[in-house]
This record gives sequence, C-alpha cells and structure tokens, in this order.
Amino acid sequence: MSDLLEAILQTYGGRAAWEEAQQISARQFFGGVLWAMKGWPGALDDVQVTVDLHREHTRQEPFFAEGHHTNFTPQRVAVETEDGEVVEELPNPRESFAGHVLTTPWTQLQLAYFSGYAMWTYTTEPASLLLPGVQTEEIDGWTEDGKTFRRLAVTYPDSIATHTPRQVLYVDSDGLIRRRDYTVDIAGRAPSAQYALDFATVDGLVVATSRKIYSTDENNHKVADPVIVSIDLKDVTVK
Repeated sequence: MSDLLEAILQTYGGRAAWEEAQQISARQFFGGVLWAMKGWPGALDDVQVTVDLHREHTRQEPFFAEGHHTNFTPQRVAVETEDGEVVEELPNPRESFAGHVLTTPWTQLQLAYFSGYAMWTYTTEPASLLLPGVQTEEIDGWTEDGKTFRRLAVTYPDSIATHTPRQVLYVDSDGLIRRRDYTVDIAGRAPSAQYALDFATVDGLVVATSRKIYSTDENNHKVADPVIVSIDLKDVTVK
C-alpha cells in the first residue's frame, strides 16, 4: 500500500472502520445540466441512495414511481418493486451505450446504470480502493488555485463498473480527496473533473456531502460554466 493511500485511509476514519461498515445511505440531491441533456431533467433529485461498501451495488428510491427502486450491479440494472418483482431490467448494461456521445439521450435503465455506478464510486471512497484488483500509484503532484495536491492514480479492474478504468485522485494536505479526474466512457469519453467541497463524519467515517462536476480543457483545468452535475447528500447514515 502506498504512503498516500495509507494517509487517505487514516483521514477518512481508518481502514478498520471502513472494513467494519457495510452500507452508507443518504438523501441524494442532483443538479447540473447533464440530466436535461440526457432527457431526464430533475431526475433522481431528492431520493434515497444506499451503496454497499464491500461489493458494487446501489439502490435508489423512489425511481419515478412510489414503491419502485433501482437494483444496480455491474452486470445488471433493474427496476423492482418492494416485493422484489422486476418491473424492467437490462443485463450487460454497458453494452447498451455503444456509439453514445455526450448528448445521446438515455433510457431510464441507462440512467439507473450511470447514477448507480457513479454514486457507488464516489460514496464508497476510500473503501473501494481496497477491493481486489484495484491498483493505486502515486504520480506527480498538481497545483491549483495556489494549493498543492498529491495525486493518486487508480486503475479499476474490469469487474468494477465506473467512468473509465484509470482515474486520478487529488489529495490535499489533510488527506482529503478534493478532486477526481476521469473520462465518461459511456458518453463519448467526455473529460471531467469532480470536486468534493464539504465533508461530514458519520459513525467515525468521513463522507463527502457536496460535489460539483465540470468539464476540463486541454490543459486539464476545469471549465467553470456550466456545472455538469452537482451532488449533495443529507441525513447520511452508516450501517
């Protein structure tokens, strides 16, 4: 384990605390221009999200109808009722995005797939960095707005669904992950930077509660307008 990953784990509550916890749940609030661009303005704003910490699974509810929730894993995404009845499902969902560009509209199940893997990727940090097959390596630092950040390159295995296999985390002097760089492979490989703005400590775990996502230019600087996605979490609980 790299010194930087160890520093991140300590800042976020320690490895033992993350290994003991099973799930994080919160009220999720979405904003930004992406949702209208994809044909779902206001989608998944003020819903309950639950992510598993030791496997890739996300549940969001209600999903466009009371009593309906999403059931996301990398291999399958579905909409189900409280009784477990499958309303609709999409096996191998990644394949359905073939040929998509940034402005290509999504179906409801594609929306559930994207939001499922994105919220899992963000909310499970740093526990997800310890999963089998995930590789990390410290790379050159970065200075932005007068602040210097250490950077951790993360390579995810094929078994984990996320934006792209290689992503870069920017870590401040306190050990907090303040920025994440990636391309959105299912949307034409759009380059993006996600900023973590606020944090809360819940049952010993540090959780980012406010994020904003921007496009980036050819020099890896954020394009401040428009905000592509905003994410705010309230009433965070840990199980």
